[in-house]
Amino acid sequence: MRKLTLAIATLGLAALGLAVPANAHAVSGCNAKWPGRDGNVRAWRDWDCQGDLLGVTAGNDPDWSDAFGPFQSGDENAASSVMNSGFVGGKDVVAFYYLPGYPSSAYGCLKPGELYVDNLTRDSFTDGHNMNDNIMSHVWVASSACAPGSFIS
Repeated sequence: MRKLTLAIATLGLAALGLAVPANAHAVSGCNAKWPGRDGNVRAWRDWDCQGDLLGVTAGNDPDWSDAFGPFQSGDENAASSVMNSGFVGGKDVVAFYYLPGYPSSAYGCLKPGELYVDNLTRDSFTDGHNMNDNIMSHVWVASSACAPGSFIS
């Protein structure tokens, strides 16, 4: 009987060990700031969605360096992480541009399924410029408006 009791106790402790993760971590950074699909694009000054939140909008902003719109003077050339929590369908990709006014040359596109880019130093615009601290404008577009190789992650 004693061996049976010991076996049951051992199984109980083993089951308890499976129920409680050995190293439970709190969610942080971009994962913690993911709002779900709320229709917006966001940008932060630092990696992993940290530092100043530069702006949040469901719309376009042709010039992050002017005094108008959700991104304003001081936000240009400052983003190190970006998020696409836009609604899926239609114009659901965010095209980030190297220059203001949506010029047709240098851009990088963030699909809604990618959710966010936590470190823009890994990504380049279509003309080869690094995207970190180099975004000047953005516009919502359909996926078909982005060339192959222009998608960022």
